[in-house]
Amino acid sequence: MLKEFQDFIAKGNVMDLAVGVIIGGAFGLIVKSLTGDIIMPVIGVIFGGLDFSNYFLPLSDGVTASTLEAAKEQGAVLAWGSFLTVAINFLILAWIIFLMVKSVNKLRAEAEERMKKEEEVKEEEPAKPAEDIALLMEIRDLLAKKKNKA
Repeated sequence: MLKEFQDFIAKGNVMDLAVGVIIGGAFGLIVKSLTGDIIMPVIGVIFGGLDFSNYFLPLSDGVTASTLEAAKEQGAVLAWGSFLTVAINFLILAWIIFLMVKSVNKLRAEAEERMKKEEEVKEEEPAKPAEDIALLMEIRDLLAKKKNKA
């Protein structure tokens, strides 16, 4: 059973998946910082200096706090500002992934086209006969010339 587990772990797919998860986590942090530290403040300025992270709708009567964290301690709240931030994060991440996939597909298409052109060039070039065959063909041609002169 231990050998089977080692074989499973050693397969390329498992390692590729592990690398993908690690890079995906780091990429998620980059996107979170991009939206939270760069995009959302700009959107807040456009909408009058609003900070979306503290937008909430109190669902309990006793909620009087002005920040989301304090309001959560006082009772139930609908944190729609946080949801809006996460939704914008998702859209940015989806857009970046779309652009990456589009770029990779373009590179693959160009590589396939280049390989196809190389194959066409190879097909167009006649194959050179082997040296011994070429020598025999020369002898044949010389004999044919002699025969025609005679």
